[in-house]
Amino acid sequence: MANKTIDHAITARSLTAAASDPTHAGILSFMRRKYTKQLKGVDTVVWGIPFDAATSNRPGARFGPQAMRRASAIFDNDPQYPFERDLFADMATIDYGDCLLDYGNHARTPVTVEREAARILKSGAYMLTLGGDHFVTYPILKAHAALHGPLALVQFDAHQDTWPDEKGRIDHGSFVGRAAREGLIDVERSIQIGIRTHAPDDCGIRIVYGYEVEDMRAEEIADTIVRHVGSQPAYLTFDIDCLDPAYAPGTGTPVAGGPSSAKILSVLRKLGALHIAGSDVVEVAPAYDHADMTAIAGSTIAMYMLGLRAEWLAERRG
Repeated sequence: MANKTIDHAITARSLTAAASDPTHAGILSFMRRKYTKQLKGVDTVVWGIPFDAATSNRPGARFGPQAMRRASAIFDNDPQYPFERDLFADMATIDYGDCLLDYGNHARTPVTVEREAARILKSGAYMLTLGGDHFVTYPILKAHAALHGPLALVQFDAHQDTWPDEKGRIDHGSFVGRAAREGLIDVERSIQIGIRTHAPDDCGIRIVYGYEVEDMRAEEIADTIVRHVGSQPAYLTFDIDCLDPAYAPGTGTPVAGGPSSAKILSVLRKLGALHIAGSDVVEVAPAYDHADMTAIAGSTIAMYMLGLRAEWLAERRG
């Protein structure tokens, strides 16, 4: 026990130090990263947005960040599969905590999220966001586009989220259409994977439907994504309902006929050639979950996003 620590999320002296908390104890930041609002010297920020007022079906995704942090405790200590490395040994990573939102004034949510996202990005850090419903991706995209220009959207989802809406509405089913109209995304380089519903407009975005995902190997799906996006800076957004409800029942709008978590994780592992400028995992609603299986899937997807970032940094730093 001499070398063990507890509550690494607040006692850590280094942003690259490994934690040794028991998986069943200790303060639950994402993967035991230090809780801090200090951005100096930080490579990667994990941030939560506990918001679900834009849902069109079952609410509860406001509890998603908590659930994914709790589930991420299983990743502590060991080199992370399948990256075969301590993701944080050379990638200073913090848990920035959650975005403070006024639950009684949802109209303020977009500007609040965008402003805080812009502050984080201004530091030069990469940002991984834990949602929250999928509307939160819209103000996050605004902050990223202000820095990088139009982004290629790589969207894993059962829904296109391109439904028409009115200015000022807050809706998780229309944010992609709005982002396309406002030039936040490059529709010619954007792609949606796992779609199992229809919307009136595809906005010119490439779609890989659920039945196609079923027939394709993971390598084929990844190659399709990489070829379509090319060298364009990309934003990777993962709605947990991309997965079949058998693997992710804890979500607001589940759609049958989706892929397994194993297949999609294999796809993510093969996206290292992309220039991923930012990412999120959204729509985890733990009230409908069983045995934390959706939270585990969501936290694993988030961990893969960090793994891709760690490899990207290592490659550029030599």
